[in-house]
Amino acid sequence: MQSLSIWSWKGDFLATPHLDSDFISSYSVKQWRRRKEIWGVFGHCRQSCSLSFYSSSSRRFCSCNLCGNLNLQKGCFLHCSKPHCVLLKERRTSSFGAWTSPTSALEQEVCGSEISESSDLDHSFSVEFKNNEVDNNEEVIGMGEEEECVELEGQLDDKIDVRALAQSLQSAKNADDIENVLKNFKELPLPVYSTIISGFGKDKIFYSAMALVEWLKRKGSDGHNTTGPNLFIYNSLLGAVRQCKQFGVVDRVMEDMAEQGIIPNVVTYNTLMAIYVDQCRPNEAFNVMFEIQQRGLSPSHVTYSIALLAYRRMEDANGALRFFIETREKYKNGEVVKTADEDLEHEYAKFEDFAIHICYQVMRRWLVKGDHLVGNVLRLLSDMDKAELHPSRMQYERLVWACTRESHYVVAKELYTRIRELEDDISLSVCNHVIWLMGKAKKWWAALEIYEDLLDKGPKPNNLSYELIISHFNILLSAASKKGIWRWGVRLINKMQEKGLKPRSREWNSVLVACSKASETAAAVQIFRRMVDQGEKPTILSYGALLSALEKGKMYDEALQVWKHMCKVGVKPNLYAYTILVSVYIGKGQPEEVDSVIREMVSSGIEPTVVTFNAIISGCANSGLGSAAFEWFHRMKVQNIKPNEITYEMLILALARDGKPRLAYELYLSARKEGLRLSSKVYDAVKVSSQIHNASIDLNALGPRPPEKKRIVKIRKVLSKFCKLADVPRRSKPFDKDELYTSPTKENQ
Repeated sequence: MQSLSIWSWKGDFLATPHLDSDFISSYSVKQWRRRKEIWGVFGHCRQSCSLSFYSSSSRRFCSCNLCGNLNLQKGCFLHCSKPHCVLLKERRTSSFGAWTSPTSALEQEVCGSEISESSDLDHSFSVEFKNNEVDNNEEVIGMGEEEECVELEGQLDDKIDVRALAQSLQSAKNADDIENVLKNFKELPLPVYSTIISGFGKDKIFYSAMALVEWLKRKGSDGHNTTGPNLFIYNSLLGAVRQCKQFGVVDRVMEDMAEQGIIPNVVTYNTLMAIYVDQCRPNEAFNVMFEIQQRGLSPSHVTYSIALLAYRRMEDANGALRFFIETREKYKNGEVVKTADEDLEHEYAKFEDFAIHICYQVMRRWLVKGDHLVGNVLRLLSDMDKAELHPSRMQYERLVWACTRESHYVVAKELYTRIRELEDDISLSVCNHVIWLMGKAKKWWAALEIYEDLLDKGPKPNNLSYELIISHFNILLSAASKKGIWRWGVRLINKMQEKGLKPRSREWNSVLVACSKASETAAAVQIFRRMVDQGEKPTILSYGALLSALEKGKMYDEALQVWKHMCKVGVKPNLYAYTILVSVYIGKGQPEEVDSVIREMVSSGIEPTVVTFNAIISGCANSGLGSAAFEWFHRMKVQNIKPNEITYEMLILALARDGKPRLAYELYLSARKEGLRLSSKVYDAVKVSSQIHNASIDLNALGPRPPEKKRIVKIRKVLSKFCKLADVPRRSKPFDKDELYTSPTKENQ
């Protein structure tokens, strides 16, 4: 039975197999890289001989002290009566075209398959670990191409295309089928069979691989033939079992190895660990690793990497981190076995990168799963810092992309800070994603800080950055508008301009509405002027907010001037503007103009609503015109416009103050019949007015006094309340009225 040994192969290398007493031989293998091709030679003789390989610019030769010179060109397997030589040529497009050992291919796959399980994980660790297994039982296998081989006259008995041979065995289902194909062949080296088995595994032709092993067992039991499956054949078969996912035959393969007297090596155990990981049985994988140590073998770098993959399967990043720390101590203490050609520091660096990648994968999974694992991600990042494991910028950025929920903003901000601290470039798309996420989590001020970083530190913001931050400002301005926090609206506008953001009509209108709600007439006028001075065309909403502010400030003449200017520039009034206009005329003491406004509305295609009549009735009530208010109430009912609570309340209050308690009393009863709930203030006004004017009414008919309505304060003039509402920093200094003006405006004044 053969026993082979392998040394680490990186770049140019020499590997020498050792045969037992029946097959004493030595050979050398060396690879050349030319025109993206890899050349090598493998051979063994039945007699003691030396085999050498050398190359010139045009020809490659293999010389043997028994065979003479062999000219080896193209890629093929050459068979002669004395030596057996295999020319190796890399072909990456087929399972049967690459020169590599089945065990090395398996180890590459162990590291690579897990990393590639999601399309976005393009980590290069699997490539880094390729062919780095240090083991005493690995062999070099060669495979040729389909092209013709050049034969030196008189030197070769025949030639065999191994790829064609493998293809002829693909349909084999049992050992008899294999025998039918190979019966006319002379005895071939075992490396050819192990390579074919590995190729079958890659091509998912498992039953043909099993049939070939069964045939080898049959040949090995034949007294006239010494060829039989060895350790490398079974390692190749286990690799095929894993690649074809035929996990049910693993025990059978291991039992066959025991029956053949073959002792597993580290490569065998690594393959078993990988199979258990693929089956989501990480505990069994750890048991195999323990068995490696129990049998006196030294775990390889691939062993440690598969153990990390087992932790990945369990999504136990903390366990993987502990395992890494323990393994790091073994590296430092020299407990990890290495060969003379192996750079232990380089191997440790790759293992460290892989540990980081495993933690990254688990954190990504935690973020995808939901909100409840956010704390786990932050704790793991802290633990990685303590273990001196630092993910790369790319890994941080990919974790940022996994943050999509509102609760993820804490993780995203932490990752963003870490990327900035790396003093490396940061992707603009990642910054935009963090800005978007901060807005989704209502952390608009934090989003603004990131935008400021783009301006100060780079990269330069693009249109998406601009639109995102503008949308966040709109949210804040809308909140300020709804609550009447006009000061914060002004400061937000100033902040936008300070950061190079040009406010549009929407932003200006939000501030104007806030000023109108807060009855800040002077502020509304200044904001309107700034809007016009900076080239923004006012809309009907802009004019409506300004008219409302002027009406509330009782600046009726100025309001009429704004109305005339609005019509002059071609802005068509809407219902809201007409409603304010009638309030202006009533406040100015010209109720007769209201009729002309209503007619103009109707001619413009705008029908008055209950809001319009409420404005008229309220204006009459506030001006002490109770009779006029009652007249408009009747006109409202004639036009089939149903009055609401505000209509009744304002009219009843006007009549009660105007000394008409009887009429106010009847309207109160009418409102109750319609199911309207009037305020206690109206109830008290009717009762007091009837008592003052000695009206003969039944107060008991009014019913019980309505409960006091809770006062809802819609306008907040205290900035601290808005700061809490909008999650913006609180400013200690009071509002400065100079903030209303721009520099050019101040100079003009």
